[in-house]
Amino acid sequence: MISSIGNASLNAARRTRELDWLETTGKVDVLVIGGGVTGAGVALDAAARGLTVALVEKHDLAFGTSRWSSKLVHGGLRYLASGHVGIAYESAVERGILMKTTAPHLVHPVPQLAPWLPQAKTSQAALVRGAFLGGDLLRTFARTSDDYLPHSRRVSSAEVMRYAPTLRPEGLRGGFLTWDGQLYDDARLVIAIARTAAQYGARVLTRVAATEVTGQGAVLVDQLTGHRLNVDATVVINAAGIWAGQLTDGIKLRPSRGSHLVLPQAAFGGLSAVLTVPVPGELRRVVMAIPAPDDRVYVGLTDEDAPGPVSDVPRATEAEIDFLLDTINRAVQLPLTRADLLGTYAGLRPLLDTGHGNKTADISRRHAVITGPDGLVTIVGGKLTTYRRMAQDALDTALNASTLDPQQPCLTHRIPLVGAADRVRLAAVAAPPRFVQRYGVEAPTVLEGGSADPIAAGLRTTYAELLFAVRHEGALDEDDVLDRRTRIGLSAADRELALPAVREAFAAV
Repeated sequence: MISSIGNASLNAARRTRELDWLETTGKVDVLVIGGGVTGAGVALDAAARGLTVALVEKHDLAFGTSRWSSKLVHGGLRYLASGHVGIAYESAVERGILMKTTAPHLVHPVPQLAPWLPQAKTSQAALVRGAFLGGDLLRTFARTSDDYLPHSRRVSSAEVMRYAPTLRPEGLRGGFLTWDGQLYDDARLVIAIARTAAQYGARVLTRVAATEVTGQGAVLVDQLTGHRLNVDATVVINAAGIWAGQLTDGIKLRPSRGSHLVLPQAAFGGLSAVLTVPVPGELRRVVMAIPAPDDRVYVGLTDEDAPGPVSDVPRATEAEIDFLLDTINRAVQLPLTRADLLGTYAGLRPLLDTGHGNKTADISRRHAVITGPDGLVTIVGGKLTTYRRMAQDALDTALNASTLDPQQPCLTHRIPLVGAADRVRLAAVAAPPRFVQRYGVEAPTVLEGGSADPIAAGLRTTYAELLFAVRHEGALDEDDVLDRRTRIGLSAADRELALPAVREAFAAV
């Protein structure tokens, strides 16, 4: 593994140098369009195989769907319950790779709790227990040991209440407990993948739009200066996610909006497990309350058709907010209201419209790789947990139809991302746990770069983190820091508190 932090640093100066190099050279082996988790994964895969790579993103890394997830690394229980065994197994395998090899600092085990509520029928409880046992079997086949994810079990009402003190105890009949993977943050995963790709030589260029895209190249437009340059490529991969259909004909997507509420942990009395509450009238659908960093809880998720123009930043609808509050309030002692909300967020799933399924929830989450008549390869569908396999499949498809001869096969299943290390090394890092969870073995370097004091009262983010975002993580403006490097921006009030310090950090760099 390459280890120099300098090689993995993304910043404005490097962007300028690499844009100049791209204009001078005029050609790369692989051009990747889209800076979400899949595009970053393709760039890393291609660079690790010894190919010259440029990744271009119109906005910022993790600007689209990749930052709007539930922050869970799923083992595929939902897909197993609906009979999609192949997708479930793939999810379980990729979860294990993330937890054990590529991102142990960013992905940790989290208990998932399904309380047996008074209104639940015995048949529903049996379905949950059967699904959890199926998850145990998946873990076994995926070779994820109990040291990482313990087996599921029945738990008493007292234990349920210890995990979720906010639950209404009257009529509670115990529950079921299993374990899954949880990301510290999805945007930070994307940034780590992109920085690792840069470490291996990929040119990672944000604020660069791709126009006139073909299977042989594109016209690139610097969004900061308006400058245009032509770039030829042996392979072009469209990983623009929800915007993929805007770059090529013949791709029809059916966007599905998934919305979440952002609430204070205090409203849940110290929730320490992912709490699942069944949606009335739907056998396999639940709403989850998910403990999150910095004393937050995310409540989601919806699955609604989102026709019409694609919004750069989707919004949760009033109906979705009401639905999530009403569902979670079926189980808690003190009802949550809009006054409790810190904020909301929503993302659009880039689902391939196959013409089947009346609801977006019925559309398969399996990813699809589509090659156009001119050779442009497009990757759509899938989900965050399986990004690495999606990237591999897209790149393999493109390379098999090209004249390129990569020096290596796919290696990403065994490439640790920047900051990654095994659990023993991570436990020995001389930094507070919060920093190790965010930066892994890079945590001491982050702390050396600036003050470790919170930037404002009520916030946990430090000035050192702001400086690291600008110097090494490719943040080019205030929104990059607030909305993707730190996630402060999920709360409008916190954003206002943090803004002066963020501006100061940019001025200092």
